[in-house]
Amino acid sequence: MNDSLQILIAMIVYMTAVIVIGALYAKRANKSSEAYFLGGRSLGPWVTAMSAEASDMSGWLLMGLPGVAYWCGLADAAWTAIGLAVGTYLNWLIVSKRLRRYSVRANNSITLPEFFSNRFREKNKHIMFLAAAFILIFFTVYAASCFVTCGKLFSTLFGTPYQLMLVLGAVFVLLYTILGGFLAESVSDFMQAIVMIVALSVIVIIGTVKAGGLGSVFENAREIPGFLEFFGLATPVTDGNGQQIVTEAGKPLFGAASDYGILSVCSMLAWGLGYFGMPQVLLRFMAIRHENELKRSRRIAMVWVVISLTVAVFIGIVGRQIFPDAHLTKSAAENIFITMSESFLPPILAGFVMAGILAATISSSDSYLLIAASAFSKNIFQGIFRKSATDKQVMKVSRITLLVLALIGVLIALDEKSVIFEIVSFAWAGFGATFGPLMLFSLFWKRINKPGAIAGMVGGAAMVFFWKLVLAPLGGVFAIYELLPAFIFSSVCIVAVSLLTKAPSKELEEDFEAVRTGEMEK
Repeated sequence: MNDSLQILIAMIVYMTAVIVIGALYAKRANKSSEAYFLGGRSLGPWVTAMSAEASDMSGWLLMGLPGVAYWCGLADAAWTAIGLAVGTYLNWLIVSKRLRRYSVRANNSITLPEFFSNRFREKNKHIMFLAAAFILIFFTVYAASCFVTCGKLFSTLFGTPYQLMLVLGAVFVLLYTILGGFLAESVSDFMQAIVMIVALSVIVIIGTVKAGGLGSVFENAREIPGFLEFFGLATPVTDGNGQQIVTEAGKPLFGAASDYGILSVCSMLAWGLGYFGMPQVLLRFMAIRHENELKRSRRIAMVWVVISLTVAVFIGIVGRQIFPDAHLTKSAAENIFITMSESFLPPILAGFVMAGILAATISSSDSYLLIAASAFSKNIFQGIFRKSATDKQVMKVSRITLLVLALIGVLIALDEKSVIFEIVSFAWAGFGATFGPLMLFSLFWKRINKPGAIAGMVGGAAMVFFWKLVLAPLGGVFAIYELLPAFIFSSVCIVAVSLLTKAPSKELEEDFEAVRTGEMEK
Protein backbone atom coordinates (compact mmCIF):
# COMPACT_ATOMS: atom_id res chain seq x y z
CA MET A 1 0.00 0.00 0.00
CA ASN A 2 1.61 3.31 -1.05
CA ASP A 3 2.09 6.22 1.32
CA SER A 4 -0.57 8.48 -0.17
CA LEU A 5 -3.21 5.77 0.10
CA GLN A 6 -2.39 5.16 3.77
CA ILE A 7 -2.65 8.88 4.50
CA LEU A 8 -5.97 9.06 2.68
CA ILE A 9 -7.36 6.07 4.62
CA ALA A 10 -6.44 7.67 7.95
CA MET A 11 -8.11 10.91 6.95
CA ILE A 12 -11.24 9.10 5.76
CA VAL A 13 -11.47 7.36 9.14
CA TYR A 14 -11.30 10.74 10.83
CA MET A 15 -13.87 12.36 8.54
CA THR A 16 -16.20 9.41 9.08
CA ALA A 17 -16.01 9.98 12.83
CA VAL A 18 -16.93 13.63 12.32
CA ILE A 19 -19.91 12.70 10.15
CA VAL A 20 -21.10 10.17 12.74
CA ILE A 21 -21.08 12.89 15.38
CA GLY A 22 -23.18 15.08 13.11
CA ALA A 23 -25.65 12.25 12.54
CA LEU A 24 -25.92 11.49 16.27
CA TYR A 25 -26.83 15.06 17.08
CA ALA A 26 -28.94 15.77 14.00
CA LYS A 27 -32.23 14.85 15.68
CA ARG A 28 -31.60 17.06 18.71
CA ALA A 29 -30.28 19.88 16.55
CA ASN A 30 -33.36 20.00 14.35
CA LYS A 31 -35.93 20.23 17.14
CA SER A 32 -35.96 24.01 16.90
CA SER A 33 -33.94 26.95 15.65
CA GLU A 34 -32.66 27.55 19.20
CA ALA A 35 -31.36 23.99 19.39
CA TYR A 36 -29.85 24.27 15.90
CA PHE A 37 -28.16 27.65 16.38
CA LEU A 38 -27.23 27.57 20.11
CA GLY A 39 -27.57 23.96 21.25
CA GLY A 40 -30.28 24.79 23.78
CA ARG A 41 -27.71 26.39 26.12
CA SER A 42 -26.56 22.92 27.16
CA LEU A 43 -22.76 22.95 26.73
CA GLY A 44 -20.59 21.75 29.59
CA PRO A 45 -17.36 23.52 30.62
CA TRP A 46 -14.98 21.24 28.69
CA VAL A 47 -16.93 21.38 25.43
CA THR A 48 -17.45 25.14 25.83
CA ALA A 49 -13.74 25.80 26.31
CA MET A 50 -12.31 23.43 23.72
CA SER A 51 -14.89 24.14 21.02
CA ALA A 52 -14.47 27.90 21.48
CA GLU A 53 -10.72 27.69 20.93
CA ALA A 54 -10.84 25.11 18.13
CA SER A 55 -13.43 27.10 16.18
CA ASP A 56 -11.39 30.23 16.75
CA MET A 57 -7.93 29.01 15.75
CA SER A 58 -8.81 27.13 12.55
CA GLY A 59 -6.24 25.89 10.03
CA TRP A 60 -4.50 29.20 10.62
CA LEU A 61 -2.99 27.71 13.79
CA LEU A 62 -1.42 24.74 12.00
CA MET A 63 -0.53 26.41 8.71
CA GLY A 64 -0.73 30.20 8.91
CA LEU A 65 1.18 30.83 12.16
CA PRO A 66 3.98 28.27 11.53
CA GLY A 67 4.24 29.71 8.01
CA VAL A 68 4.86 33.23 9.35
CA ALA A 69 7.57 31.95 11.71
CA TYR A 70 9.18 29.90 8.91
CA TRP A 71 9.19 32.82 6.48
CA CYS A 72 10.40 35.77 8.58
CA GLY A 73 11.28 34.45 12.02
CA LEU A 74 10.10 34.84 15.57
CA ALA A 75 8.90 38.43 15.98
CA ASP A 76 5.67 38.59 13.95
CA ALA A 77 4.51 35.13 15.00
CA ALA A 78 5.47 35.46 18.67
CA TRP A 79 3.93 38.89 19.28
CA THR A 80 0.77 37.76 17.50
CA ALA A 81 0.63 34.67 19.72
CA ILE A 82 1.17 36.77 22.87
CA GLY A 83 -1.60 39.17 21.84
CA LEU A 84 -3.97 36.27 21.18
CA ALA A 85 -3.19 34.61 24.52
CA VAL A 86 -3.79 37.82 26.47
CA GLY A 87 -6.95 38.56 24.48
CA THR A 88 -8.26 35.05 25.13
CA TYR A 89 -7.74 35.39 28.88
CA LEU A 90 -9.38 38.83 29.13
CA ASN A 91 -12.33 37.75 27.03
CA TRP A 92 -13.04 34.75 29.27
CA LEU A 93 -12.39 36.80 32.40
CA ILE A 94 -14.49 39.92 31.83
CA VAL A 95 -16.94 39.18 28.98
CA SER A 96 -18.07 35.56 29.28
CA LYS A 97 -20.09 35.64 32.50
CA ARG A 98 -21.84 38.92 31.87
CA LEU A 99 -22.67 38.04 28.27
CA ARG A 100 -24.16 34.68 29.33
CA ARG A 101 -26.33 36.51 31.84
CA TYR A 102 -27.23 39.45 29.59
CA SER A 103 -28.19 37.23 26.63
CA VAL A 104 -30.82 35.55 28.81
CA ARG A 105 -32.08 38.89 30.11
CA ALA A 106 -32.26 40.26 26.56
CA ASN A 107 -35.27 38.12 25.68
CA ASN A 108 -33.23 34.89 25.60
CA SER A 109 -31.17 35.95 22.58
CA ILE A 110 -29.61 33.07 20.64
CA THR A 111 -27.54 34.96 18.04
CA LEU A 112 -25.20 37.92 18.35
CA PRO A 113 -27.29 40.32 16.20
CA GLU A 114 -30.35 39.33 18.22
CA PHE A 115 -28.52 40.07 21.45
CA PHE A 116 -27.45 43.54 20.34
CA SER A 117 -30.94 44.29 19.08
CA ASN A 118 -32.66 43.06 22.25
CA ARG A 119 -30.06 44.74 24.44
CA PHE A 120 -31.35 48.11 23.18
CA ARG A 121 -34.99 46.95 22.91
CA GLU A 122 -35.22 48.28 19.38
CA LYS A 123 -38.45 47.91 17.43
CA ASN A 124 -37.30 48.74 13.92
CA LYS A 125 -34.34 46.27 14.01
CA HIS A 126 -31.69 48.60 12.58
CA ILE A 127 -28.95 47.15 14.80
CA MET A 128 -30.03 43.60 14.04
CA PHE A 129 -29.87 44.18 10.29
CA LEU A 130 -26.46 45.89 10.39
CA ALA A 131 -24.93 43.29 12.71
CA ALA A 132 -26.24 40.44 10.56
CA ALA A 133 -24.96 42.10 7.38
CA PHE A 134 -21.46 42.56 8.79
CA ILE A 135 -21.42 38.93 9.96
CA LEU A 136 -22.34 37.79 6.46
CA ILE A 137 -19.53 39.87 4.93
CA PHE A 138 -16.70 38.97 7.28
CA PHE A 139 -17.61 35.33 7.85
CA THR A 140 -17.75 34.71 4.11
CA VAL A 141 -14.15 35.95 3.96
CA TYR A 142 -13.29 33.80 6.98
CA ALA A 143 -14.84 30.69 5.40
CA ALA A 144 -12.74 31.38 2.30
CA SER A 145 -9.58 31.15 4.40
CA CYS A 146 -10.68 27.71 5.60
CA PHE A 147 -11.33 26.55 2.06
CA VAL A 148 -7.84 27.75 1.10
CA THR A 149 -6.49 25.50 3.87
CA CYS A 150 -8.42 22.51 2.47
CA GLY A 151 -7.16 23.18 -1.03
CA LYS A 152 -3.54 23.55 0.02
CA LEU A 153 -3.66 20.50 2.27
CA PHE A 154 -5.01 18.03 -0.26
CA SER A 155 -3.19 19.39 -3.29
CA THR A 156 0.12 19.21 -1.39
CA LEU A 157 -0.56 15.70 -0.08
CA PHE A 158 -1.85 14.06 -3.23
CA GLY A 159 -0.54 16.25 -6.04
CA THR A 160 -4.06 17.03 -7.21
CA PRO A 161 -5.31 20.35 -8.61
CA TYR A 162 -5.78 22.97 -5.90
CA GLN A 163 -9.16 24.16 -7.19
CA LEU A 164 -10.64 20.63 -7.24
CA MET A 165 -9.55 19.96 -3.67
CA LEU A 166 -10.86 23.36 -2.63
CA VAL A 167 -14.34 22.51 -3.91
CA LEU A 168 -14.37 19.01 -2.38
CA GLY A 169 -13.34 20.39 1.00
CA ALA A 170 -16.08 23.02 0.84
CA VAL A 171 -18.69 20.38 -0.02
CA PHE A 172 -17.70 18.23 2.95
CA VAL A 173 -17.86 21.16 5.37
CA LEU A 174 -21.21 22.28 3.95
CA LEU A 175 -22.82 18.83 4.28
CA TYR A 176 -21.59 18.43 7.83
CA THR A 177 -22.82 21.86 8.92
CA ILE A 178 -26.27 21.32 7.41
CA LEU A 179 -26.55 17.94 9.12
CA GLY A 180 -25.80 18.65 12.75
CA GLY A 181 -25.99 22.33 13.65
CA PHE A 182 -24.37 24.04 16.63
CA LEU A 183 -24.45 21.12 19.06
CA ALA A 184 -22.81 18.65 16.67
CA GLU A 185 -20.34 21.35 15.69
CA SER A 186 -19.41 22.04 19.32
CA VAL A 187 -19.00 18.37 20.27
CA SER A 188 -16.87 17.63 17.20
CA ASP A 189 -14.87 20.79 17.87
CA PHE A 190 -14.05 19.35 21.29
CA MET A 191 -12.62 16.27 19.60
CA GLN A 192 -10.85 18.37 17.00
CA ALA A 193 -9.21 20.56 19.65
CA ILE A 194 -7.64 17.43 21.10
CA VAL A 195 -6.46 16.29 17.66
CA MET A 196 -4.97 19.71 16.95
CA ILE A 197 -2.93 19.99 20.13
CA VAL A 198 -1.70 16.38 19.88
CA ALA A 199 -0.71 16.85 16.22
CA LEU A 200 1.21 20.05 16.98
CA SER A 201 2.99 18.55 19.98
CA VAL A 202 4.01 15.34 18.20
CA ILE A 203 5.47 17.16 15.22
CA VAL A 204 7.41 19.74 17.24
CA ILE A 205 8.93 17.07 19.49
CA ILE A 206 10.00 14.83 16.62
CA GLY A 207 11.19 17.83 14.61
CA THR A 208 13.36 19.08 17.48
CA VAL A 209 14.94 15.65 17.86
CA LYS A 210 15.59 15.40 14.11
CA ALA A 211 17.17 18.86 14.18
CA GLY A 212 19.67 17.74 16.81
CA GLY A 213 18.00 19.21 19.89
CA LEU A 214 17.02 22.68 21.07
CA GLY A 215 20.61 23.92 21.05
CA SER A 216 21.01 23.10 17.38
CA VAL A 217 17.68 24.72 16.50
CA PHE A 218 18.56 27.99 18.23
CA GLU A 219 22.09 28.00 16.84
CA ASN A 220 20.79 27.69 13.28
CA ALA A 221 18.14 30.35 13.84
CA ARG A 222 20.72 32.83 15.12
CA GLU A 223 22.67 32.51 11.88
CA ILE A 224 19.78 34.14 10.01
CA PRO A 225 19.78 37.93 10.64
CA GLY A 226 16.76 38.88 12.77
CA PHE A 227 15.24 35.39 12.69
CA LEU A 228 15.30 34.74 16.44
CA GLU A 229 14.73 38.28 17.68
CA PHE A 230 11.69 39.82 19.34
CA PHE A 231 12.62 43.27 18.02
CA GLY A 232 14.02 42.35 14.62
CA LEU A 233 12.64 40.61 11.55
CA ALA A 234 14.30 38.30 9.04
CA THR A 235 14.12 39.50 5.44
CA PRO A 236 14.08 36.80 2.74
CA VAL A 237 15.72 37.99 -0.48
CA THR A 238 13.19 37.40 -3.26
CA ASP A 239 13.04 37.75 -7.02
CA GLY A 240 10.38 39.63 -8.96
CA ASN A 241 7.87 36.82 -8.43
CA GLY A 242 8.19 36.83 -4.66
CA GLN A 243 10.26 33.63 -4.59
CA GLN A 244 13.19 33.45 -2.22
CA ILE A 245 16.56 33.23 -3.96
CA VAL A 246 18.68 30.14 -3.18
CA THR A 247 22.45 29.91 -3.59
CA GLU A 248 24.15 27.16 -5.62
CA ALA A 249 24.83 25.39 -2.34
CA GLY A 250 21.09 25.24 -1.67
CA LYS A 251 21.08 27.93 1.01
CA PRO A 252 18.18 30.43 0.94
CA LEU A 253 19.30 34.06 0.99
CA PHE A 254 18.34 36.58 3.67
CA GLY A 255 19.10 40.28 3.75
CA ALA A 256 19.87 42.43 6.77
CA ALA A 257 17.38 42.21 9.60
CA SER A 258 14.51 44.69 9.48
CA ASP A 259 13.77 46.93 12.45
CA TYR A 260 10.87 45.79 14.60
CA GLY A 261 9.89 48.72 16.79
CA ILE A 262 7.16 49.44 19.30
CA LEU A 263 4.68 50.22 16.52
CA SER A 264 5.13 46.75 15.05
CA VAL A 265 4.80 45.17 18.49
CA CYS A 266 1.55 47.05 19.18
CA SER A 267 0.31 46.07 15.76
CA MET A 268 0.70 42.35 16.51
CA LEU A 269 -0.51 42.59 20.10
CA ALA A 270 -3.66 44.21 18.73
CA TRP A 271 -4.73 40.77 17.53
CA GLY A 272 -5.91 40.20 21.09
CA LEU A 273 -8.54 42.94 20.74
CA GLY A 274 -10.31 40.85 18.13
CA TYR A 275 -11.60 38.37 20.70
CA PHE A 276 -14.12 40.82 22.14
CA GLY A 277 -16.00 40.80 18.84
CA MET A 278 -15.53 37.24 17.65
CA PRO A 279 -19.00 35.64 17.22
CA GLN A 280 -17.82 32.02 17.21
CA VAL A 281 -16.27 32.51 20.67
CA LEU A 282 -18.97 34.77 22.12
CA LEU A 283 -21.67 32.26 21.18
CA ARG A 284 -19.96 29.63 23.35
CA PHE A 285 -20.27 31.98 26.31
CA MET A 286 -23.98 32.27 25.59
CA ALA A 287 -24.42 28.51 25.12
CA ILE A 288 -22.85 27.18 28.33
CA ARG A 289 -25.42 25.56 30.61
CA HIS A 290 -24.55 27.66 33.67
CA GLU A 291 -22.48 30.81 34.14
CA ASN A 292 -20.76 29.36 37.22
CA GLU A 293 -18.97 26.85 34.97
CA LEU A 294 -17.24 29.59 32.98
CA LYS A 295 -14.34 29.87 35.43
CA ARG A 296 -13.44 26.24 34.84
CA SER A 297 -13.82 26.71 31.10
CA ARG A 298 -11.45 29.68 31.22
CA ARG A 299 -8.71 27.62 32.81
CA ILE A 300 -9.13 24.80 30.30
CA ALA A 301 -9.12 27.24 27.38
CA MET A 302 -5.99 29.05 28.55
CA VAL A 303 -3.95 25.86 28.94
CA TRP A 304 -4.93 24.80 25.43
CA VAL A 305 -4.24 28.21 23.90
CA VAL A 306 -0.81 28.76 25.47
CA ILE A 307 0.45 25.29 24.54
CA SER A 308 -0.95 25.38 21.00
CA LEU A 309 0.29 28.86 20.11
CA THR A 310 3.77 28.24 21.53
CA VAL A 311 4.18 24.96 19.69
CA ALA A 312 2.82 26.37 16.42
CA VAL A 313 5.39 29.18 16.41
CA PHE A 314 8.21 26.79 17.27
CA ILE A 315 7.27 24.45 14.40
CA GLY A 316 8.09 27.27 11.98
CA ILE A 317 11.48 27.85 13.64
CA VAL A 318 12.37 24.14 13.62
CA GLY A 319 11.10 23.71 10.07
CA ARG A 320 13.39 26.43 8.75
CA GLN A 321 16.43 24.47 9.97
CA ILE A 322 15.38 21.04 8.71
CA PHE A 323 13.85 22.16 5.41
CA PRO A 324 15.56 25.50 4.69
CA ASP A 325 14.72 25.63 0.98
CA ALA A 326 11.54 23.54 0.84
CA HIS A 327 9.17 26.51 0.65
CA LEU A 328 10.42 29.58 -1.16
CA THR A 329 7.34 31.85 -1.22
CA LYS A 330 5.29 33.38 1.57
CA SER A 331 2.28 31.34 0.51
CA ALA A 332 4.18 28.06 0.21
CA ALA A 333 5.72 28.58 3.67
CA GLU A 334 2.33 27.77 5.15
CA ASN A 335 2.86 24.14 4.10
CA ILE A 336 5.77 23.55 6.50
CA PHE A 337 3.60 21.63 8.98
CA ILE A 338 2.49 19.28 6.18
CA THR A 339 6.07 18.77 5.01
CA MET A 340 7.28 17.92 8.51
CA SER A 341 4.39 15.53 9.13
CA GLU A 342 4.95 13.62 5.89
CA SER A 343 8.70 13.43 6.47
CA PHE A 344 8.79 12.36 10.11
CA LEU A 345 5.85 9.99 10.54
CA PRO A 346 4.75 6.66 9.08
CA PRO A 347 2.07 7.32 6.46
CA ILE A 348 -0.85 6.09 8.54
CA LEU A 349 0.16 8.32 11.48
CA ALA A 350 0.88 11.21 9.13
CA GLY A 351 -2.68 10.81 7.91
CA PHE A 352 -4.04 11.30 11.41
CA VAL A 353 -1.80 14.32 11.92
CA MET A 354 -3.05 15.72 8.63
CA ALA A 355 -6.49 15.21 10.11
CA GLY A 356 -5.39 17.81 12.66
CA ILE A 357 -5.33 20.39 9.88
CA LEU A 358 -8.64 19.14 8.56
CA ALA A 359 -9.98 19.25 12.13
CA ALA A 360 -8.95 22.85 12.52
CA THR A 361 -10.47 23.80 9.19
CA ILE A 362 -13.77 22.03 9.78
CA SER A 363 -14.10 23.32 13.34
CA SER A 364 -13.79 26.89 12.11
CA SER A 365 -15.56 26.85 8.77
CA ASP A 366 -18.66 25.12 10.10
CA SER A 367 -18.83 27.72 12.89
CA TYR A 368 -18.44 30.58 10.43
CA LEU A 369 -21.02 29.26 7.99
CA LEU A 370 -23.53 28.40 10.72
CA ILE A 371 -23.28 31.79 12.41
CA ALA A 372 -23.53 33.60 9.08
CA ALA A 373 -26.54 31.51 8.07
CA SER A 374 -28.24 32.19 11.39
CA ALA A 375 -27.57 35.92 10.93
CA PHE A 376 -29.51 35.90 7.69
CA SER A 377 -32.26 33.37 8.37
CA LYS A 378 -32.98 34.20 12.00
CA ASN A 379 -32.14 37.89 12.16
CA ILE A 380 -32.87 39.26 8.68
CA PHE A 381 -35.41 36.84 7.19
CA GLN A 382 -37.45 36.16 10.34
CA GLY A 383 -36.43 39.17 12.40
CA ILE A 384 -37.16 41.82 9.75
CA PHE A 385 -38.81 40.62 6.55
CA ARG A 386 -41.10 37.79 7.69
CA LYS A 387 -41.71 37.94 11.41
CA SER A 388 -44.40 35.26 11.18
CA ALA A 389 -41.97 32.72 9.66
CA THR A 390 -42.10 29.30 11.29
CA ASP A 391 -39.09 27.45 12.65
CA LYS A 392 -39.29 25.09 9.67
CA GLN A 393 -39.10 28.01 7.25
CA VAL A 394 -36.17 29.54 9.15
CA MET A 395 -34.28 26.23 8.98
CA LYS A 396 -34.93 25.96 5.23
CA VAL A 397 -33.69 29.49 4.57
CA SER A 398 -30.67 28.78 6.76
CA ARG A 399 -29.63 25.82 4.62
CA ILE A 400 -30.08 27.78 1.39
CA THR A 401 -27.94 30.56 2.90
CA LEU A 402 -25.26 28.04 3.82
CA LEU A 403 -25.04 26.93 0.20
CA VAL A 404 -24.81 30.49 -1.15
CA LEU A 405 -22.16 31.52 1.38
CA ALA A 406 -20.09 28.41 0.64
CA LEU A 407 -20.18 29.20 -3.08
CA ILE A 408 -19.03 32.78 -2.49
CA GLY A 409 -16.29 31.55 -0.14
CA VAL A 410 -15.03 29.14 -2.80
CA LEU A 411 -14.90 31.94 -5.38
CA ILE A 412 -12.84 34.10 -3.01
CA ALA A 413 -10.45 31.19 -2.34
CA LEU A 414 -9.85 30.17 -5.98
CA ASP A 415 -6.44 31.89 -6.12
CA GLU A 416 -3.86 29.23 -5.26
CA LYS A 417 -1.42 31.90 -4.09
CA SER A 418 -3.78 33.07 -1.34
CA VAL A 419 -2.05 33.49 2.04
CA ILE A 420 -4.18 32.14 4.87
CA PHE A 421 -2.65 34.46 7.47
CA GLU A 422 -3.52 37.57 5.43
CA ILE A 423 -7.12 36.51 4.74
CA VAL A 424 -7.70 35.69 8.40
CA SER A 425 -6.10 38.92 9.60
CA PHE A 426 -8.54 41.05 7.58
CA ALA A 427 -11.66 39.16 8.72
CA TRP A 428 -10.36 39.16 12.30
CA ALA A 429 -9.93 42.94 12.17
CA GLY A 430 -13.41 43.29 10.73
CA PHE A 431 -15.08 41.43 13.57
CA GLY A 432 -12.86 42.89 16.27
CA ALA A 433 -13.51 46.50 15.28
CA THR A 434 -17.19 46.08 14.34
CA PHE A 435 -18.36 44.15 17.39
CA GLY A 436 -15.55 44.31 19.98
CA PRO A 437 -16.06 47.86 21.30
CA LEU A 438 -19.84 47.48 21.01
CA MET A 439 -19.76 44.30 23.10
CA LEU A 440 -17.62 45.85 25.83
CA PHE A 441 -19.65 49.06 26.06
CA SER A 442 -22.95 47.14 25.90
CA LEU A 443 -21.93 44.99 28.85
CA PHE A 444 -20.17 47.57 31.01
CA TRP A 445 -21.39 51.10 30.17
CA LYS A 446 -24.92 52.04 31.17
CA ARG A 447 -24.92 55.26 29.11
CA ILE A 448 -24.51 53.62 25.70
CA ASN A 449 -27.60 54.03 23.51
CA LYS A 450 -28.83 52.82 20.14
CA PRO A 451 -27.34 55.68 18.02
CA GLY A 452 -23.99 55.10 19.73
CA ALA A 453 -24.18 51.37 19.02
CA ILE A 454 -24.89 51.95 15.34
CA ALA A 455 -22.12 54.55 15.05
CA GLY A 456 -19.66 52.16 16.67
CA MET A 457 -20.47 49.28 14.34
CA VAL A 458 -20.46 51.31 11.14
CA GLY A 459 -17.42 53.37 12.16
CA GLY A 460 -15.38 50.32 13.13
CA ALA A 461 -16.19 48.37 9.97
CA ALA A 462 -15.64 51.37 7.68
CA MET A 463 -12.28 52.15 9.29
CA VAL A 464 -11.07 48.58 8.74
CA PHE A 465 -11.68 48.90 5.00
CA PHE A 466 -10.39 52.48 4.79
CA TRP A 467 -7.20 51.77 6.73
CA LYS A 468 -6.46 48.51 4.89
CA LEU A 469 -7.16 49.73 1.38
CA VAL A 470 -6.25 53.44 1.52
CA LEU A 471 -3.89 54.23 4.41
CA ALA A 472 -1.86 51.03 4.89
CA PRO A 473 -0.30 51.18 1.39
CA LEU A 474 1.26 54.52 2.36
CA GLY A 475 3.56 52.68 4.78
CA GLY A 476 5.25 54.13 7.85
CA VAL A 477 2.90 54.63 10.80
CA PHE A 478 -0.02 53.65 8.57
CA ALA A 479 1.37 50.13 8.15
CA ILE A 480 0.04 49.21 11.60
CA TYR A 481 -2.53 46.41 11.73
CA GLU A 482 -5.91 47.92 10.86
CA LEU A 483 -7.64 46.40 13.88
CA LEU A 484 -5.96 48.78 16.35
CA PRO A 485 -6.96 52.15 14.80
CA ALA A 486 -10.39 50.79 13.83
CA PHE A 487 -11.04 49.51 17.38
CA ILE A 488 -10.08 52.91 18.83
CA PHE A 489 -12.19 54.77 16.25
CA SER A 490 -15.22 52.58 16.95
CA SER A 491 -14.87 53.22 20.69
CA VAL A 492 -14.68 56.97 20.15
CA CYS A 493 -17.77 56.85 17.93
CA ILE A 494 -19.74 54.96 20.58
CA VAL A 495 -18.85 57.34 23.39
CA ALA A 496 -19.22 60.56 21.40
CA VAL A 497 -22.55 59.72 19.73
CA SER A 498 -24.04 58.24 22.92
CA LEU A 499 -23.20 61.37 24.92
CA LEU A 500 -24.48 63.69 22.20
CA THR A 501 -27.83 61.93 21.88
CA LYS A 502 -30.67 60.99 24.19
CA ALA A 503 -29.86 58.91 27.27
CA PRO A 504 -31.08 55.28 27.40
CA SER A 505 -34.61 54.64 28.64
CA LYS A 506 -35.40 53.62 32.19
CA GLU A 507 -36.10 50.06 31.00
CA LEU A 508 -32.64 49.76 29.48
CA GLU A 509 -31.03 51.03 32.66
CA GLU A 510 -33.04 48.52 34.69
CA ASP A 511 -31.87 45.71 32.40
CA PHE A 512 -28.27 46.83 32.82
CA GLU A 513 -28.50 46.96 36.61
CA ALA A 514 -30.26 43.60 36.82
CA VAL A 515 -27.43 41.98 34.86
CA ARG A 516 -24.73 43.81 36.79
CA THR A 517 -26.11 42.78 40.18
CA GLY A 518 -27.24 39.31 39.12
CA GLU A 519 -30.96 39.99 39.63
CA MET A 520 -32.26 38.27 36.53
CA GLU A 521 -36.03 38.49 36.93
CA LYS A 522 -37.53 40.02 33.79
